[in-house]
Amino acid sequence: MATSNQRGAVTVLLVMDILQRMMARLPDPSALLANIGNAIAGARAANIPVIHVVLGFRAGYPEVNPANKSFGPIMQSGGFFTPDDEAGGIHPAVAPLPSEIIVVKKRISAFAGNDLDMMLRAMHAEHLVLAGYSTSGIVLSTVREAADKDYRITVLSDGCDDLNKETHQFLLTDIFPRQAEVMTAAEWVASV
Repeated sequence: MATSNQRGAVTVLLVMDILQRMMARLPDPSALLANIGNAIAGARAANIPVIHVVLGFRAGYPEVNPANKSFGPIMQSGGFFTPDDEAGGIHPAVAPLPSEIIVVKKRISAFAGNDLDMMLRAMHAEHLVLAGYSTSGIVLSTVREAADKDYRITVLSDGCDDLNKETHQFLLTDIFPRQAEVMTAAEWVASV
């Protein structure tokens, strides 16, 4: 059951693209995984719903246009982020509970090609807390789209990461604060 914060708004934690294949790109994802794990534990303890958002395609990639600069190369190489891609699954350090929702997206934003917004509206969600990889990918795209959909947004600064550390920092300090609160996972957990 979802709980409301002091304003009466239902809060939902979105854990986005924390997939084994994506974590393998980072030199050392242990701090990121620990921070997200702490946020998940805090959300569960406060009865805040946790939704896991993952990238996934059908076998043969019928959703992908070969001209798409991000996903065309994945389609060409084949075998990634499809039902038989074992490394494409959620990282075990942040594994969902059987009761938690897993949403499959088809593009970069957490809202792309799925029913995430419908589920959030059904829950009466008004506040989204975002953690994910990468900051310049799914986190940025989801912040922008969530803001356009009038959600209140919090980005967990140490619950997201990017291969480009300068871009990561620039987004956290100069871009996200225009549309979201930015705080650490520990600060957010302490506030719920």
